[in-house]
Amino acid sequence: MKIDFGGVMEDVVTRKEFPMAKAKKVLKNETIAVIGYGVQGPAQGLNMRDNGFNVIVGQAKEFKKDWDRAVKDGWKPGKTLFSIEEACERGTIIQLLVSDGAQKKIWPTIKKYLKPGDALYFSHGFSITYKNLTKVIPPADVDVIMVAPKGSGTSVRRNFLNGAGINSSYAVGQDYTGRAEERALAVGIGIGSGYLFPTTFEQEVFSDLTGERGVLMGALAGIMEAQYDVLRANGHSPSEAFNETVEELTQSLIRLVDENGMDWMYMNCSATAQRGALDWKPKFKKATLPVFKELYKRVKNGEECKRVLSSTGQKGYQEKLQAELDIIHNSEMWKAGAASRALRPNVASNKRIVSTVGTKGRTSN
Repeated sequence: MKIDFGGVMEDVVTRKEFPMAKAKKVLKNETIAVIGYGVQGPAQGLNMRDNGFNVIVGQAKEFKKDWDRAVKDGWKPGKTLFSIEEACERGTIIQLLVSDGAQKKIWPTIKKYLKPGDALYFSHGFSITYKNLTKVIPPADVDVIMVAPKGSGTSVRRNFLNGAGINSSYAVGQDYTGRAEERALAVGIGIGSGYLFPTTFEQEVFSDLTGERGVLMGALAGIMEAQYDVLRANGHSPSEAFNETVEELTQSLIRLVDENGMDWMYMNCSATAQRGALDWKPKFKKATLPVFKELYKRVKNGEECKRVLSSTGQKGYQEKLQAELDIIHNSEMWKAGAASRALRPNVASNKRIVSTVGTKGRTSN
C-alpha cells in the first residue's frame, strides 16, 4: 500500500495485505532457527512460537544465563532448544540474532551448516553492509533477508502481547530461491510487526547506528545530563531537576507527540512553553547539526563499525561495560529517577523502592 509520508509516497506492507494466514502458508514447511537468546532472540522466538510457527532455538550452553532463560521460557533441550550447530543443521531459515560482534566470531560455524535454499536472516544490516570488516559473506545458494524491528527486544515482546505490534523494516540482500521477499514478509508478520516498510541492508544500518548514537540514546542521555547538571548547579533539588528533565518528558510530553505529532504537543502546552520551545528549537538544531553530520560520516565510512568490533571483542569487555553502566546507574540523576519512579501510583510491583540520592552504591530494597 502507498502511504504519504510528508509529501513522499512510500510503500508499506500491513497485516491486512499480508495476513497471518498467508504468513503461515508461506512458512508451513520451514523450520525457523533462532540463533542467540540474548536481546532480540527471546522476543522474536516467543512471538513466532505463540503465533504457531515451527521455531527452534540455537544457543551456546556455556552462556548459562541465556541458556537458562530459554529453558525458563519453555524451550525444551533436545526438542526445541539445541546447540548452535544442531539448530543450524535443523533449520531452513537461520535467524542470526546474536550481537554484531558475536556474528563475526560464529560466522564460520553458521556458514558450514547452511544448505542450498536456506534463508539467512538478520535483524540488522551491520554484518552484511560491513562485510569487509566482519567477513560475513553468505554463499550464493541461499536467500539473505532482513526484518529489523524498530525497537528493543523488550518492546517487540511487550507490543506483541498488548496487540499493538512494532513497526519493522525489511530487505532482501540475495534472492536465490525466488521466494526471499515473501519469506522475509512472512517472518516479519510472524514476529508481530505492525507494518513493514522496505529498505536495504546498507540504509538500515546507516539509519540505525545514527539513531542509536543520536536522538534515541546517545544524544538523549547527553542533553538530559547537561540540563540536569545546569539545574543542580543553580540550586534546584534533585527531584525538581529530574522531573523537569526526564519525568515530564517520558510521562507526559512524549505521549502527546506519539498521539498526534510535535506541533500538536506544542498546541497542548502553555503559551509560555510554546514560545520558548519555538524560540530555542533553532538554537539546538544549529548546535547539534554538525555533530550529526560527523556521526553519519563515521557510520558511513565504517569507523563506527571498527569501534564496535574492536571494543566488544576485547578481553574483559563485559566487565568494562558494566563499569560504564554503573556510572550512569549510580549517578545522582538516575538515583533521583529511581526515587521518582517508585512514587508513581499503581507501579507494577506495587512495591516502593527507596533510593538514596547522591550516594554511591545501589540502595534499594
